[in-house]
Amino acid sequence: MYAIGDIHGCLDLLRQLEALLFEDAAGREGPKWLVMLGDYIDRGPQSAGVLDHLLTPLPPDFQRISIAGNHEVAMLKFLEQPSRNSSWLGFGGIETLQSYGISETAVASASRSALRDLIHSHIPAEHGDFLRQLPLLFSTPNYLFVHAGLRLGTPLEQQHPDDLLWIRNEPATGYAEFQKLVLHGHTPTPDVVFGDHRISVDTGAYLTGRLSAVRLSRENQPQSFSVQARIPGAR
Repeated sequence: MYAIGDIHGCLDLLRQLEALLFEDAAGREGPKWLVMLGDYIDRGPQSAGVLDHLLTPLPPDFQRISIAGNHEVAMLKFLEQPSRNSSWLGFGGIETLQSYGISETAVASASRSALRDLIHSHIPAEHGDFLRQLPLLFSTPNYLFVHAGLRLGTPLEQQHPDDLLWIRNEPATGYAEFQKLVLHGHTPTPDVVFGDHRISVDTGAYLTGRLSAVRLSRENQPQSFSVQARIPGAR
C-alpha cells in the first residue's frame, strides 16, 4: 500500500512517482493500493490532466483510492455555483480553469449564465462526478488516511469535515489516541515527516518540484519515496 501526497496539478511528477512505485512493487505478491491524499488540482499547470489521469486504469494488480482535499471541495462548489467572486479562484482555481482552456479574462468578463455555460462546455462531466464521490476518510484496520489531519480530543466519528479538510497542526503532534497510523497531506514540509502515530506526506510539489509517497507494509517500517522536478538550467 502506498500513500501519495498533494499533487496540485503536477501531472509529470505524478507519472514519475507512480513509475517509481510500480517498480518498487514489482515482485511483491498480492494486491497493491495507491491511496491519494487529496489536493489533486490548483496551483500547478496540469490540473485537468491530473483528474484525467486519476480516472484511467492502473496495472491489473493495483487499485486506486482517492480521498477529497480542500481544493477538490472548493472546485466542486464552484462547478455547482459558478461565480466570478468565488474564493476558489483566488487560491488556485484560475490555474485549474486555465488547464481546461478557460482564460482568466473570460471568467472576469462573463455573466453568471455565460460563466456556467463556459464551465459546462470545457470541464468534462466525469470530472465533476469524480469530485462528488470522493470520501473524506479512508480507513483500514491499521491505517487511517485523511487530507489535512484530525482534531485531538475528538472521537473519529465526531470529526468535523472542515477539520478533515483544513486543519493545520504541527506534524510532530501525536495521534496515538486514534489507535491507528494516520497519513495526511495539506501542510507542506521539506521532507516526509514521520511523527507519533502519523506521517505527513505533502512536500509542496507545486512550490518545490518534489512529490512524495510512503510505502506501508506489515513486514517493514514505512518507507518514503520522492521524485524531484529538474530545475531549468541546472546541471
